[in-house]
Amino acid sequence: MQATPPVGVTTAPEQTALPGSSVHPSVGNETLCEVASVAAGRTISSSLYNLDLAPTKKEGRRWTSYSIFTLWANDVHSLGNYAFAIGLFSLGLGGWQILVALGIGAVLLFTLLTFSGFMGQKTGVPFPVMSRISFGIRGAQLASLVRGAVAIAWFGIQTYLASVVLRVMLVAMFPGLKNMDANSILGLSTLGWIAFVSLWIVQLVIVSFGMEMIRKYEAFAGPIILATMLAIAIWVFAEAGGAIQWSGIKGLEGGEMWRTIFAGGALWVSIYGTFVLNFCDFTRSSVSRKSIVRGNFWGIPINMLLFGAIVVIMAGGQYKINGKIIESPSDIVQSIPNTLFLVLACLALLILTIAVNLMANFVAPVYALTNLLPKHLNFRKAAWVSGTIGLIILPWNLYNNPLVIVYFLGGLGALLGPLFGVVMADYWLLRRGKVNILDLYTDHPSGTYFYKRGVNPRAIAAMVPAAVVAVLIAFLPALEAAAPFAWFFGAGIGALCYYLLADKNQRHSDVSGEPIAVVSNH
Repeated sequence: MQATPPVGVTTAPEQTALPGSSVHPSVGNETLCEVASVAAGRTISSSLYNLDLAPTKKEGRRWTSYSIFTLWANDVHSLGNYAFAIGLFSLGLGGWQILVALGIGAVLLFTLLTFSGFMGQKTGVPFPVMSRISFGIRGAQLASLVRGAVAIAWFGIQTYLASVVLRVMLVAMFPGLKNMDANSILGLSTLGWIAFVSLWIVQLVIVSFGMEMIRKYEAFAGPIILATMLAIAIWVFAEAGGAIQWSGIKGLEGGEMWRTIFAGGALWVSIYGTFVLNFCDFTRSSVSRKSIVRGNFWGIPINMLLFGAIVVIMAGGQYKINGKIIESPSDIVQSIPNTLFLVLACLALLILTIAVNLMANFVAPVYALTNLLPKHLNFRKAAWVSGTIGLIILPWNLYNNPLVIVYFLGGLGALLGPLFGVVMADYWLLRRGKVNILDLYTDHPSGTYFYKRGVNPRAIAAMVPAAVVAVLIAFLPALEAAAPFAWFFGAGIGALCYYLLADKNQRHSDVSGEPIAVVSNH
């Protein structure tokens, strides 16, 4: 996050400030906390506060409706989402049925993400700090690290998938490179390593310049992605002679059809189970609540219906052409006979994948690591640590191992619903949006969010049974019919358990974080 220090912290005029911050490295975290403590009139802990974790000032925020819209313009049109939606066609849903399934998911997501976004806009804090409200100043590490672990793994996997597209593009441009794609070094060819490391470096360089660069990249990528996907859909439609397979290929009817539709809508929400947690990482710099509502409206229900229409045309058109069901738009791109158009389409897919990775799989672990070691890590350093972990886990081996994807990443993903349920129930139902932001940064035992040694045992007690139920529903063969709804069961049970266990007699105060806030430059 790009930020300026609280009043009283200055930089030496003869020295240059770090990119992403106006504070010189000579200004240590302890000094920042001393200044913040004076401003706040209470002790601010250096183990809980630094420039990237500090709340953002209300004045100077830059995330507008368009900024939020472009987040969704990129993320909704990710290759993974296309693979999922086209999979609904494989399950037997026809055109209108796919649109209904995505529409149901879009309405739910608009509601969930809007309320989640409001939390960030009001408090100005990132998700790890937001988690301190319900889990405690130390217990919040659980929520942020679970979210971060899932994101780091998917960052590596998405970078690998993008490198596959880059390899296709390079071989199309320079056929002689095909020989470099035939060997194997730790599971990747020489060309594969070159492509992966190149994309890895590009992403780390972008993130090194903070959230402002991410905002600009998302704004740049959004229109390109929309135009490219529309162009591919139009090309497929023309190749199919202006006809598509509109009805389901399996002829689903009645109860079975509606079960599949609602399951598709539920899974669509589950895909965003990560994002509904840490959407505040972005909306903490939103200019107003209205900007969140407008950005979400155009970016979620409207954009998702456009996405659904493109999916129906791509999948139905390709099926009409040769009777085959594609897995993702990359299958279509590889079949483009014109080298120039193939290269341009590959470039667009690379721009897309990087945009999705930056917002969905990079920001969360960066804030999680910064929250873990605020004295030693800032946004830039945490980005390099996160990216390095994403490299050394050799993510292509994870992607090629179904057991890892299903049981490890799926198991961690099943925990996200209970986390969301606890956080939302605590913030909206119990506190009614009242937060003492200053106490989120103090480790004094009298602090509102100190609970018991920094951990709220009631939040943990609520999360455990919800997590157990969610994992069982997700993995037990006997509960296969309910598996698509595992996220909802986890979130609902987590929220209900926490509401029943929480101390409802506790009085909540609303205290602004402006005294210790930093000016947002993004």
